[in-house]
Amino acid sequence: MAMGTRRHAYEVVEGWGHGPECPKLGLISAVGSDSRDQVYLFNRLPQPAVLVFDRDGHFLRSWGEDLFRQPHGLWISPDDRVFVADSGDHTVRICTTDGQVRQTLGTAGQSGAPGLPFNQPTWAGLSPSGETFVSDGYGQYRVHRFGLDGGLLRSWGEKGERPGQFALPHSLVVDRRGRVLVADRENHRVQIFDGDGTFLEQWTDLRQPMDLFIDADDHVYVAEAQQRISVYSLDGELLSRWGEKGIAPGQFSDSPHGLCVDSRGDLYVCEVIGQGRLQKFARL
Repeated sequence: MAMGTRRHAYEVVEGWGHGPECPKLGLISAVGSDSRDQVYLFNRLPQPAVLVFDRDGHFLRSWGEDLFRQPHGLWISPDDRVFVADSGDHTVRICTTDGQVRQTLGTAGQSGAPGLPFNQPTWAGLSPSGETFVSDGYGQYRVHRFGLDGGLLRSWGEKGERPGQFALPHSLVVDRRGRVLVADRENHRVQIFDGDGTFLEQWTDLRQPMDLFIDADDHVYVAEAQQRISVYSLDGELLSRWGEKGIAPGQFSDSPHGLCVDSRGDLYVCEVIGQGRLQKFARL
Protein backbone atom coordinates (compact mmCIF):
# COMPACT_ATOMS: atom_id res chain seq x y z
CA MET A 1 0.00 0.00 0.00
CA ALA A 2 1.43 3.35 -1.04
CA MET A 3 1.44 6.26 1.40
CA GLY A 4 1.91 9.93 0.69
CA THR A 5 1.09 11.97 -2.40
CA ARG A 6 2.68 13.55 -5.46
CA ARG A 7 6.49 13.30 -5.38
CA HIS A 8 6.43 11.98 -1.83
CA ALA A 9 4.93 8.52 -2.12
CA TYR A 10 6.28 5.58 -0.09
CA GLU A 11 5.77 1.95 0.75
CA VAL A 12 6.71 0.46 4.10
CA VAL A 13 9.65 -1.97 4.26
CA GLU A 14 8.36 -4.64 6.60
CA GLY A 15 10.75 -6.32 9.03
CA TRP A 16 13.50 -3.71 8.76
CA GLY A 17 16.00 -4.03 11.66
CA HIS A 18 14.58 -7.23 13.11
CA GLY A 19 17.17 -9.90 12.27
CA PRO A 20 18.51 -12.46 14.78
CA GLU A 21 21.67 -10.39 15.30
CA CYS A 22 19.72 -7.22 16.11
CA PRO A 23 19.57 -6.09 19.75
CA LYS A 24 16.15 -5.54 21.28
CA LEU A 25 14.67 -2.26 20.17
CA GLY A 26 12.82 -0.34 22.84
CA LEU A 27 11.91 3.32 23.06
CA ILE A 28 13.70 4.92 20.10
CA SER A 29 14.00 8.65 20.59
CA ALA A 30 15.67 9.71 17.33
CA VAL A 31 17.01 8.45 14.02
CA GLY A 32 19.70 9.77 11.66
CA SER A 33 21.48 8.71 8.47
CA ASP A 34 25.14 9.30 7.55
CA SER A 35 26.85 9.85 4.18
CA ARG A 36 26.97 6.07 3.57
CA ASP A 37 23.25 5.70 4.34
CA GLN A 38 23.99 3.89 7.57
CA VAL A 39 21.12 4.43 10.01
CA TYR A 40 21.63 5.48 13.65
CA LEU A 41 18.92 4.83 16.24
CA PHE A 42 19.10 6.71 19.54
CA ASN A 43 17.70 4.00 21.81
CA ARG A 44 16.41 5.20 25.20
CA LEU A 45 15.18 1.90 26.66
CA PRO A 46 15.99 -0.79 27.66
CA GLN A 47 19.63 0.42 27.35
CA PRO A 48 20.60 3.99 26.35
CA ALA A 49 22.87 3.68 23.32
CA VAL A 50 23.29 4.50 19.65
CA LEU A 51 22.52 1.47 17.46
CA VAL A 52 23.90 1.49 13.90
CA PHE A 53 22.42 -0.43 10.93
CA ASP A 54 23.09 -0.59 7.23
CA ARG A 55 20.33 0.65 4.92
CA ASP A 56 18.96 -2.87 4.56
CA GLY A 57 18.41 -3.18 8.31
CA HIS A 58 21.41 -5.33 9.27
CA PHE A 59 22.83 -4.46 12.67
CA LEU A 60 26.45 -3.21 12.53
CA ARG A 61 27.50 -1.88 15.93
CA SER A 62 26.46 0.09 19.01
CA TRP A 63 28.09 2.71 21.17
CA GLY A 64 27.44 5.03 24.11
CA GLU A 65 26.12 2.44 26.57
CA ASP A 66 28.09 4.07 29.40
CA LEU A 67 27.62 7.62 28.15
CA PHE A 68 23.96 8.57 27.92
CA ARG A 69 21.32 9.06 30.60
CA GLN A 70 18.17 9.96 28.65
CA PRO A 71 18.64 10.03 24.89
CA HIS A 72 16.53 12.58 23.07
CA GLY A 73 17.83 14.14 19.85
CA LEU A 74 20.25 12.89 17.18
CA TRP A 75 21.30 14.65 13.98
CA ILE A 76 24.17 13.86 11.60
CA SER A 77 25.97 16.59 9.67
CA PRO A 78 27.04 16.26 6.02
CA ASP A 79 30.61 15.57 7.21
CA ASP A 80 29.36 12.75 9.49
CA ARG A 81 29.51 14.42 12.88
CA VAL A 82 26.84 12.98 15.17
CA PHE A 83 25.08 15.56 17.37
CA VAL A 84 23.32 13.95 20.34
CA ALA A 85 21.16 15.81 22.85
CA ASP A 86 20.89 14.08 26.23
CA SER A 87 17.96 15.62 28.10
CA GLY A 88 18.77 13.68 31.27
CA ASP A 89 22.42 14.78 31.35
CA HIS A 90 21.87 18.42 30.24
CA THR A 91 24.44 18.12 27.46
CA VAL A 92 24.91 18.12 23.73
CA ARG A 93 27.79 15.92 22.55
CA ILE A 94 29.37 15.95 19.12
CA CYS A 95 30.68 12.49 18.27
CA THR A 96 32.29 10.53 15.49
CA THR A 97 30.29 7.79 13.81
CA ASP A 98 32.01 5.20 16.02
CA GLY A 99 31.15 7.06 19.23
CA GLN A 100 34.24 9.08 20.08
CA VAL A 101 33.22 12.34 21.80
CA ARG A 102 34.89 15.30 20.09
CA GLN A 103 33.12 18.13 21.91
CA THR A 104 30.65 18.56 24.76
CA LEU A 105 28.37 21.57 25.19
CA GLY A 106 26.91 22.03 28.65
CA THR A 107 28.01 20.48 31.94
CA ALA A 108 27.25 16.80 32.43
CA GLY A 109 24.77 16.22 35.25
CA GLN A 110 24.27 19.93 35.93
CA SER A 111 21.43 22.07 34.59
CA GLY A 112 22.12 25.60 33.46
CA ALA A 113 20.89 28.71 35.22
CA PRO A 114 17.62 30.20 33.94
CA GLY A 115 18.10 31.27 30.35
CA LEU A 116 21.51 29.63 30.01
CA PRO A 117 22.49 26.25 28.52
CA PHE A 118 21.12 23.66 29.27
CA ASN A 119 18.11 22.37 31.15
CA GLN A 120 16.96 19.16 29.44
CA PRO A 121 17.93 20.03 25.85
CA THR A 122 16.03 18.33 23.06
CA TRP A 123 17.93 18.73 19.77
CA ALA A 124 21.05 20.17 18.13
CA GLY A 125 22.27 20.80 14.60
CA LEU A 126 24.45 23.00 12.40
CA SER A 127 23.77 26.04 10.26
CA PRO A 128 25.28 26.25 6.75
CA SER A 129 28.05 28.43 8.23
CA GLY A 130 28.93 25.77 10.81
CA GLU A 131 27.38 27.31 13.91
CA THR A 132 25.53 25.02 16.34
CA PHE A 133 21.92 25.64 17.31
CA VAL A 134 20.24 23.86 20.23
CA SER A 135 16.62 23.68 21.34
CA ASP A 136 16.62 23.76 25.15
CA GLY A 137 13.19 22.38 25.58
CA TYR A 138 11.95 20.67 28.73
CA GLY A 139 13.47 22.76 31.51
CA GLN A 140 13.72 26.01 29.56
CA TYR A 141 11.95 27.63 26.62
CA ARG A 142 15.03 28.70 24.70
CA VAL A 143 17.08 28.34 21.54
CA HIS A 144 20.85 28.76 21.82
CA ARG A 145 23.35 29.65 19.10
CA PHE A 146 27.01 28.68 19.47
CA GLY A 147 30.03 29.85 17.45
CA LEU A 148 32.59 27.68 15.69
CA ASP A 149 34.67 27.58 18.88
CA GLY A 150 31.73 26.37 20.97
CA GLY A 151 31.15 29.73 22.67
CA LEU A 152 27.60 30.89 23.29
CA LEU A 153 26.67 33.73 20.91
CA ARG A 154 22.98 34.29 21.49
CA SER A 155 19.86 32.85 23.14
CA TRP A 156 16.20 33.64 22.69
CA GLY A 157 12.75 32.49 23.77
CA GLU A 158 10.49 32.36 26.79
CA LYS A 159 7.36 30.51 27.85
CA GLY A 160 4.18 31.53 26.10
CA GLU A 161 2.01 31.36 23.00
CA ARG A 162 2.93 34.57 21.18
CA PRO A 163 5.40 34.68 18.27
CA GLY A 164 8.91 34.14 19.62
CA GLN A 165 7.62 32.31 22.69
CA PHE A 166 7.54 28.54 23.18
CA ALA A 167 5.45 25.95 24.97
CA LEU A 168 8.05 23.26 24.23
CA PRO A 169 10.85 23.73 21.67
CA HIS A 170 11.17 20.04 20.84
CA SER A 171 13.41 20.06 17.77
CA LEU A 172 15.00 22.43 15.24
CA VAL A 173 16.76 22.59 11.89
CA VAL A 174 18.58 25.37 10.05
CA ASP A 175 17.84 25.72 6.34
CA ARG A 176 20.19 26.82 3.54
CA ARG A 177 18.90 30.39 3.93
CA GLY A 178 20.17 30.44 7.51
CA ARG A 179 16.66 30.43 8.97
CA VAL A 180 16.05 28.47 12.18
CA LEU A 181 12.92 26.30 12.10
CA VAL A 182 11.74 25.30 15.58
CA ALA A 183 9.14 22.63 16.37
CA ASP A 184 7.08 24.36 19.07
CA ARG A 185 5.30 21.17 20.07
CA GLU A 186 2.61 22.17 22.54
CA ASN A 187 1.73 25.29 20.53
CA HIS A 188 1.12 23.03 17.49
CA ARG A 189 3.32 25.05 15.17
CA VAL A 190 6.72 25.49 13.56
CA GLN A 191 8.22 28.93 14.20
CA ILE A 192 10.84 30.35 11.86
CA PHE A 193 13.54 32.83 12.91
CA ASP A 194 16.63 34.39 11.46
CA GLY A 195 19.96 33.41 13.04
CA ASP A 196 19.70 36.20 15.60
CA GLY A 197 16.32 35.06 16.87
CA THR A 198 14.11 37.56 15.04
CA PHE A 199 10.70 36.00 14.39
CA LEU A 200 9.90 35.70 10.67
CA GLU A 201 6.82 33.49 10.28
CA GLN A 202 5.07 30.37 11.54
CA TRP A 203 3.35 27.27 10.15
CA THR A 204 0.30 26.45 12.24
CA ASP A 205 -1.55 23.60 10.47
CA LEU A 206 0.20 20.97 12.60
CA ARG A 207 -0.57 18.46 15.36
CA GLN A 208 2.18 18.62 17.96
CA PRO A 209 5.30 18.71 15.75
CA MET A 210 7.98 16.50 17.28
CA ASP A 211 10.88 16.55 14.82
CA LEU A 212 12.03 18.28 11.63
CA PHE A 213 14.31 17.20 8.80
CA ILE A 214 15.38 18.97 5.59
CA ASP A 215 16.35 16.75 2.66
CA ALA A 216 18.65 17.42 -0.30
CA ASP A 217 15.74 18.96 -2.24
CA ASP A 218 15.06 21.49 0.55
CA HIS A 219 11.84 19.77 1.55
CA VAL A 220 10.95 19.97 5.24
CA TYR A 221 9.65 16.78 6.85
CA VAL A 222 7.64 17.08 10.06
CA ALA A 223 6.92 14.21 12.44
CA GLU A 224 3.70 14.97 14.30
CA ALA A 225 2.77 13.33 17.59
CA GLN A 226 -0.78 12.71 16.42
CA GLN A 227 0.23 9.96 13.98
CA ARG A 228 1.05 12.08 10.95
CA ILE A 229 3.92 13.00 8.62
CA SER A 230 3.82 16.30 6.71
CA VAL A 231 6.19 17.57 4.02
CA TYR A 232 6.59 21.28 3.21
CA SER A 233 8.61 23.43 0.87
CA LEU A 234 10.88 26.02 2.47
CA ASP A 235 8.20 28.58 1.65
CA GLY A 236 5.59 26.69 3.67
CA GLU A 237 3.70 25.01 0.83
CA LEU A 238 2.27 21.67 1.93
CA LEU A 239 3.64 19.04 -0.48
CA SER A 240 2.41 15.81 1.10
CA ARG A 241 0.68 14.56 4.23
CA TRP A 242 -0.25 11.10 5.47
CA GLY A 243 -0.50 8.87 8.52
CA GLU A 244 -3.03 7.24 10.81
CA LYS A 245 -3.18 5.55 14.18
CA GLY A 246 -2.85 1.77 14.22
CA ILE A 247 -0.47 -1.14 14.63
CA ALA A 248 -0.31 -2.32 11.01
CA PRO A 249 2.83 -1.66 8.94
CA GLY A 250 2.80 1.95 7.82
CA GLN A 251 0.55 3.07 10.66
CA PHE A 252 1.74 4.69 13.88
CA SER A 253 0.73 3.07 17.13
CA ASP A 254 1.71 6.05 19.25
CA SER A 255 3.73 9.20 18.59
CA PRO A 256 6.26 9.59 15.76
CA HIS A 257 9.15 11.22 17.64
CA GLY A 258 12.00 11.40 15.13
CA LEU A 259 12.61 11.08 11.42
CA CYS A 260 15.29 11.36 8.74
CA VAL A 261 15.70 10.88 5.00
CA ASP A 262 18.70 9.14 3.43
CA SER A 263 20.48 10.00 0.16
CA ARG A 264 18.07 7.85 -1.87
CA GLY A 265 14.99 9.57 -0.48
CA ASP A 266 13.95 6.74 1.83
CA LEU A 267 12.27 7.87 5.04
CA TYR A 268 12.85 6.49 8.55
CA VAL A 269 10.41 7.24 11.38
CA CYS A 270 10.77 6.24 15.03
CA GLU A 271 8.19 6.14 17.80
CA VAL A 272 9.11 6.70 21.43
CA ILE A 273 5.90 6.09 23.38
CA GLY A 274 4.18 2.77 23.98
CA GLN A 275 5.88 -0.19 22.33
CA GLY A 276 8.39 1.96 20.45
CA ARG A 277 9.51 1.04 16.97
CA LEU A 278 11.34 2.15 13.83
CA GLN A 279 9.77 1.95 10.37
CA LYS A 280 11.45 2.43 7.01
CA PHE A 281 9.43 3.87 4.12
CA ALA A 282 10.97 3.36 0.67
CA ARG A 283 10.47 6.20 -1.80
CA LEU A 284 8.44 5.16 -4.86
